[in-house]
Formats: sequence, C-alpha cells, structure tokens
Amino acid sequence: MVSRAIQTRSVRIGIIGGSGVYELFEHPRHLILDTPFGKTPRMEIGEISGIPVAFLPRHARPGSEKVGHDVPPHLINYRANIFGLHLLGVERIIATSACGSLNENIRPGDFVLISNFIDMTKRRACTFFDGKPLKLKDGRIVSGVVHVDMTEPYCPELRGIIAEVCRELGVRVHENVCYVCTEGPRFETAAEIRAYRAMGADVVGMTNVPEVVLARELGICYAAIGVVTNMAAGLQSRVSQEEVIQVFNERIGTLRKILVETVKRIPAARSCNCASTLPAES
Repeated sequence: MVSRAIQTRSVRIGIIGGSGVYELFEHPRHLILDTPFGKTPRMEIGEISGIPVAFLPRHARPGSEKVGHDVPPHLINYRANIFGLHLLGVERIIATSACGSLNENIRPGDFVLISNFIDMTKRRACTFFDGKPLKLKDGRIVSGVVHVDMTEPYCPELRGIIAEVCRELGVRVHENVCYVCTEGPRFETAAEIRAYRAMGADVVGMTNVPEVVLARELGICYAAIGVVTNMAAGLQSRVSQEEVIQVFNERIGTLRKILVETVKRIPAARSCNCASTLPAES
C-alpha cells in the first residue's frame, strides 16, 4: 500500500539512480508524492548510518509501487522527480548513472565525476520556470521568466567529498569530466560521437539533463557520479544494452561503498553557493 502521510525526520540528502541502491538503507519505508508536475515514482526513505536519505529510482513508473526499469530516458518526468525531492526537504542530490566514454583515457569500469555538460536533448521539459507561478516548499511563489546561472552546474562541495572518498577507497575516478546528454533511447552514431568529441565531451549519457538543471533552479546541490560501461560508438565495434548492464552491475558494490561514505561525510551546513541560485519571491 502506498504511504502518503509518512512522518519523517527532515530528509536533506537524496540519491537518484538504479534499484541496486535500496540495499544501503536501514529502516526503509516508501511513499509516492503528488507534485504540480505529476506523481513521483515510489521513493524509498531510510537511513544510512543514522542519516535520513531519500532514494528515487529514475526509470520507475510514476505513481506505481512497482520499481523497475520501465520508463525510457526521454520520457522520464524529471520535473516531478526533482520537485518531489524538494518537497521532502532535500538540499543535496547525488545522482548515479551509466555512461559511455569518448576519451581513450577513460575506460569501462572507471568512475567519473561530472563537472559540466553539453545538452543535445530535443523535447524534454527542461525548466520549472515557464511563465506560470510556482509555489515552493517554504510557501514562496516564483512567477514569470527566470534565467538561472549554469556556469558551474555541479556542486563543487559535493564533488570534492565524492572525489576524496574515491581516492581513499582506491577507486579509479576521473574528475572534471564533461558529459554530453543525448535524447535516446537509441545509442549514438559514430559520426555523432566524433562531433561530440570535437565539442569537448568526455562521456555520453541520456539522463543527466535536465536533472541537473532542475536541481539548480531549486537551489539544490547536485553531484553526478558515472560508471563508465563502454566505449562510445566508433571507439569499439558495437554498443549493446547487455554490455552496459553487465559492467554497471559489476561496479554496483563499489558504487554503494562510495555512496555510504559520501553520505556520512556531508556536513550539516552547506558551504557552496548552490542555494543562491534559487530565485527570490516574485
């Protein structure tokens, strides 16, 4: 049964990713939230070392108690997902995803910390601020057209914590990586990959945009850690979904360790400027 009135301690940390992360939680319970943009998928609320954390399965079907890889990347309701975490009080999001490498120095099995992105998506709802009034969790109302700075889209404080954890765990991680987000669900052509390389992209994926944009619009810190599952089209003979799943699953244990240690080290107060991007009431 879906719980719609769960009493929780303030949940300030959210994780977005695949269902393999569920096993991290102590005392898990679940809920589905209604937002101005639709229902969220089933979200798990639990604790990691006593710290309240929310987990949102990115590809799960909105409004369903079943959690599976049911929604393709171009049809995910990113606005409902991010706004749902906002309604819980989440101030920091750690996103996980699989990605392909465009850089010969970044190999399958490596981890990457994304520092910037190139948006090649085509038809996704990419902003909360479309001219209509938006009521925030604290009661403020933002209306009109809002232009949010994206010079540094990924939180430097969160990225620094994750990088430190990776180094201490002996994980091969690449920092300051540029991610190109494509529409999907198909994989890219070799010609597209050559173009993206020329544009300065290091890895390619289908889900990080507009997630990071929407988090920034609400003043939520957002960091993305990617698992490199394959070399992109033209850099290996072919790209298959089976390969992506296999390599990601092989690294899920290490990813869990990174997430646990990162959550434990996140300070209560934020020292970054991410919250300053949230527009004032208008």
